[in-house]
Amino acid sequence: MELRQLLTEKDFQRIPLKRLDSGHYTCNLKINNRKALFIVDTGASTSCMGLENSALFKLNSEVSEILAAGAGATGMETKVALNNALTIGTLKDLTINLVLFDLSHVKQALAQVTTKQIHGILGADFLKEYRAVIDYGRNCMYLKH
Repeated sequence: MELRQLLTEKDFQRIPLKRLDSGHYTCNLKINNRKALFIVDTGASTSCMGLENSALFKLNSEVSEILAAGAGATGMETKVALNNALTIGTLKDLTINLVLFDLSHVKQALAQVTTKQIHGILGADFLKEYRAVIDYGRNCMYLKH
């Protein structure tokens, strides 16, 4: 039995991924009914978005005491935006919590391999919650609500 058939029978939903020349995978989704492009990053502990996107995605953010670190930057001040509406593929009525901080260093690096604007990162918190199975061979992931 193929992976796709097995997961579909278990009510997982297939989400297409696009592989960038850098090796990163992206997916299209909607946050608070606004289209977004996110990196899928199993190595990121939390899902995050650039602070500059708060107004565009109608995020209600509050100051956080967490300092962000990763991808060559450390000690960055953060905000959090809780319980945002998320649609990804055919899955609707999901929620996502986002850590907001300056992602310009990430966007700058990715600008060398894509002209599309990256809005954020889907991290392990989200991937675990929705039981993500990533099929790198077929450029897709499966999620279960």
